[in-house]
Amino acid sequence: MIIKPLRSMNNWTGSVLPSAVCRLLFVLLLLTAHCSLLTGGARAQQVVDKMVATVNAGVLQECREVCLITYSDLLWQLALQPNTPLDNPKSEDLNRALSLIIDQRLILQEAEKLPTLAPTDKEISDERDELVKEFPSQAEFQQRLLKVGLTSDKLAEILDQRERIEKYLDFRFRNFVVITQKEIADYYKDVYVPRLRSRAPGRIVPTLEEAHGDIEKILTEAKIESDTDAFLDSTRERAEIVMLNPV
Repeated sequence: MIIKPLRSMNNWTGSVLPSAVCRLLFVLLLLTAHCSLLTGGARAQQVVDKMVATVNAGVLQECREVCLITYSDLLWQLALQPNTPLDNPKSEDLNRALSLIIDQRLILQEAEKLPTLAPTDKEISDERDELVKEFPSQAEFQQRLLKVGLTSDKLAEILDQRERIEKYLDFRFRNFVVITQKEIADYYKDVYVPRLRSRAPGRIVPTLEEAHGDIEKILTEAKIESDTDAFLDSTRERAEIVMLNPV
């Protein structure tokens, strides 16, 4: 993984970033520096938003929002995580959000190479409904969105990206996972039975045949997680991640 600090615009030559991207980032920097938000009164307040990082901006032929991570992206990520404070967020929370978004962008950049993975409107709507269920109420969910300026259109875009990521991971890993009968039997003997007996001593332990489906799902998800982690480690190693502002 190549992690570079922000350099002066004079040093961003075509050998690092395409000239069009340089001009785009320069304009974005100016816009970010001078952006303001009108409040209820006649006075304006300066927006806290800023560019935080770029992901493969100098590598991809076409650099869009998927390359750029802003402070707003971090706040939106935190807002969609239940029980995560939004007022004066801690640096550790922001950096966790940044790390997660970098991983998402790396996967998304791969997913966008496969247009067939585009989610339907219903899939995005279902994803939103499932997300809302993670919060105490619809009202609290809406309040969190409002607090960080996350519009319904932007939320739909984020959910679209999440669906693309899930579909890509399914396409790349889930379809190729193979769980052997020996792995299931070993897990049943070494993990499933001992764990069940320790948690519920008086409970009748299901047979291997009865537990077969549940164990297969557990092992499948574990393999997908392991393969995804290995994929992200490899992708990060090759990625050009430029840190623009610390959080």
